[in-house]
Amino acid sequence: MDCCAGIGAGRLGLERGLNAICVGYSEIIKTSIKTYNILHNTKDEKNFGDLTKINTVELPDFDVMIAGFPCQTFSIIGQRKGLEDDRGQIIYHLIKILKDKNVPYFILENVKGLISQDKGNTIKTIIKALDDVGYNVSYKVLNSINYGVPQMRERVYFVGIRKDKIRQDNFTWPDEINTPSVCGYLCDKNNTILDVNDTTFQKYLNNKYNKGRVNIDDILKKEYIVIDTRQSDLRTYEDKVPTLRTSRHGILYVKNRKLHRLSGFESLLLQGFDKKSSEQASNKMAGQCLLSQAGNAMTVSTIEAIAKQLLKYIGG
Repeated sequence: MDCCAGIGAGRLGLERGLNAICVGYSEIIKTSIKTYNILHNTKDEKNFGDLTKINTVELPDFDVMIAGFPCQTFSIIGQRKGLEDDRGQIIYHLIKILKDKNVPYFILENVKGLISQDKGNTIKTIIKALDDVGYNVSYKVLNSINYGVPQMRERVYFVGIRKDKIRQDNFTWPDEINTPSVCGYLCDKNNTILDVNDTTFQKYLNNKYNKGRVNIDDILKKEYIVIDTRQSDLRTYEDKVPTLRTSRHGILYVKNRKLHRLSGFESLLLQGFDKKSSEQASNKMAGQCLLSQAGNAMTVSTIEAIAKQLLKYIGG
């Protein structure tokens, strides 16, 4: 069951890592639902809609829940209100589904800041609530750049195992793998080129944070150097991309001595979607929309790596 589905990155990770079959999903944002239907075969699947209004009796039986539950409430950007925020209560609706459906396993994802929220009390509360309904839970911060894509993206992942399914051996987290070159991901032939003489861009280069420390001519000499035009200072990265963000898009890169804007197609690739489905989505959805959706998604390859470890555990 794909809960808080977004564009289905978690679902795809389970399909690849567990050979899982999706029995349904839950998503309320219309544009995300549209992209979800482009990226996945949902012909015989039901969208159960608002997670807070689901009647669990109507849900089919399933073995694994995947959910990237709302993270804004636990992030610095979201003012870190934690469980006091309405969005923070989504975790309790997920827990109700787990309990009512007696689900054997789950994988959850959230921002790294969840661990330190309220001096660690938030995560303790969540773990206790899951323990109370019968789950042994492991959690760990993983960085997507170590699991198959060249994107720096630290997230905390939870693996839950119903206590009657616990084996003698503990669940083990996946080993890190070598990071692929970024050039295979920054490959959109149709993306926008930014004029370095653009007035807005020049003002940005000469603001109080960047003036005197950024030489655009030197940057243009470095092929595939990635540029993050943050709200204040400009930052550069070689052979890797900073965390994709939902609300702010300012990632550029150098190719053939020109500045290219990261496209929606490329953002999907950086989250682990394959080229064919990413191209299909980019042909039907606006680039800015895909950038936001990718920024809110899980990384497919990271979920796949976790799912493979879960499959080993289940197989014993």
